[in-house]
Amino acid sequence: MAFEPPRRLVRALGETAPDADGWLEKLPEATQQAVALRELTVERVQVPGGRSSLVVLVRRADGTPAVLKLAPPRARPESERAALAHWGGRGAVQLLESSVTEGVLLLERLHPDVSVRSLPEAKALLEAAGTLRRLWVEPPGDHVFETVAERTGRQAEAMRLGSAGDAGAAELVDAALAAREELLAAPPEHRLLHGTFRQSKVLAGERTPWLAVGPDPVVGECAFDLARLVRDRVEDLIASPSGAATTRRRIKRLAESLEVDQERLRGWTLFRAVESGVRALRVGRPQDAELLLEFAGWL
Repeated sequence: MAFEPPRRLVRALGETAPDADGWLEKLPEATQQAVALRELTVERVQVPGGRSSLVVLVRRADGTPAVLKLAPPRARPESERAALAHWGGRGAVQLLESSVTEGVLLLERLHPDVSVRSLPEAKALLEAAGTLRRLWVEPPGDHVFETVAERTGRQAEAMRLGSAGDAGAAELVDAALAAREELLAAPPEHRLLHGTFRQSKVLAGERTPWLAVGPDPVVGECAFDLARLVRDRVEDLIASPSGAATTRRRIKRLAESLEVDQERLRGWTLFRAVESGVRALRVGRPQDAELLLEFAGWL
């Protein structure tokens, strides 16, 4: 069968990784080779799929359902492989093979169309937070994962450039960068973090009800990981007349339930919302940018 990348993937890589054109051109052939090497039977390409990888639903030679995932180097698939191996299926999707082909992962099949986001909001937050807690473990002693300081350092430079000429965004960037400096001065712990955790990254499974997928792992404090979850369903928050109050309550509830310092969670939520908002401005998504920066203004 043809392995054409879904439009969502092509569009997302065009925004964030314009140098991925060569990878996209080679993707159909690379997928055919990965399937043949593992003697897999293809069911279908997952559509709309993710924003950084091609996901193919397959069966192994013994009939076991699995997922074949191909990602460009920019998405750091080898870092994802290392994190999944370290978690060993605890709280996250199970890695089914050690490294065979760079940039190719064979994973346990979950229910790709059923995420925790399908639950009512309060229940979704509870289940997502419980899943995230299981991922926060000591990193391997010899790990090569990026740190929160390193990742946010790269992002800080892009934020300064991306907010130039926009007084409102520049003011929020200044506040976010000041929060980052203060937070990095004395991190309370160093754990292996998911890195890009949100409700849509938690899928229904067979071994346990919910398992995390698609990490972009990083090592640092837990509040950084939890911060992205705070703004889930941001469109609903912005549309609500009590959105700001709801956000503050969400920060308090999540901080208390996961034993994270509330002010540190607020600070990382501010930084990550502003970073995402400025990035949306930079790639030509003004509506997304407006939502995220308004949200950040509440913090």
